[in-house]
Amino acid sequence: MSTPSRSSDNLLTSLLELLKKMGKRGAPPPAAAPPPVPADNLTDPAVMVTNRVLQIVYDPIMDSATGERLSQRMKWNRVDDLTSDFIQDILETSAGLARYEVVERVLLDEFPAKVDGYRYTPAAYLEVMRGAPPHKPEEIDYQAILTGYNVLPRIAKREIDEVWLFGFPHAGFYESCMGGAGAFWCNAPPLRGTTRCPRRFIVMGFSFERGVGEMLEAFGHRAEAILTKVFEKATGEANLFARFSRYEKNAPGKAAVGTIHFAPNSQRDYDWGNPTKVLSECYDWLNFPQFQGDVREVDASEWGGGDIRAHHRWWLAHLPKVAGRTAGVANNWWQYIMDPNLVNL
Repeated sequence: MSTPSRSSDNLLTSLLELLKKMGKRGAPPPAAAPPPVPADNLTDPAVMVTNRVLQIVYDPIMDSATGERLSQRMKWNRVDDLTSDFIQDILETSAGLARYEVVERVLLDEFPAKVDGYRYTPAAYLEVMRGAPPHKPEEIDYQAILTGYNVLPRIAKREIDEVWLFGFPHAGFYESCMGGAGAFWCNAPPLRGTTRCPRRFIVMGFSFERGVGEMLEAFGHRAEAILTKVFEKATGEANLFARFSRYEKNAPGKAAVGTIHFAPNSQRDYDWGNPTKVLSECYDWLNFPQFQGDVREVDASEWGGGDIRAHHRWWLAHLPKVAGRTAGVANNWWQYIMDPNLVNL
């Protein structure tokens, strides 16, 4: 058998070196290390968030001769009154950590366009209010609103932080929905066509036919959706929002504050006036994160005896809003509810 020549060895060595270099060149870069999780503490300051709001009010003219608007014809609530009371309730229940400023108010004389382009006329809308079936599909054309009011560039430039739509029954608004890069479920699917916006933002949908209590309910569902996302990777007792949301019917003997629809003793949706006493740790949530084991008997007298606004104020006031951090999550949950960009995805 012949012995390989030195030149053959050199050629083989060169080929191996070339292959090695090519492999390195094509290999993916090493994955970036995840950011370190801040240690638990009681010192990180609670972040105060002030959101600038673009408010768009649809209050169509029903009689061109008199200029009478829909809200006047139906004797519904004044938007300015609803707005000021809602802002005050959010300020008070968050202990001043959640603030709103309406930086622009647009009053429109028209019915909003649906996704198929349909708009009610005054006569057609009044027929619906008398019992005629509403137009389908009901959803408004969000894209037309976002484009028409230059919302995405204004969000990106931090000129505004969220949008409030005011309307009426069958207007077609979601109570809340989220847009922007990384938008997630916020009591409705993420807004289509908004991923190019670098900041996440929320569009609230309110009705001036309803009261402040219903506005707080829409906000409460927004809070539930965002906090569910914040704690989605936590399990068992580490999922603090799941613990906060317990009520007697779904967690016998472990009731806490409950949900927007279910008070600690509720047996069904909206059962905020139930007089039955149950044991609950709702008072202990006012000690968060240093629980003291404070469990008491409670009933509807704690949260307004069935009044929607009173219950929702009570529920919101129990949301943690103190300094510090637990398992990487700020002990001030309001900052996430107000600014979804603070939620780590």
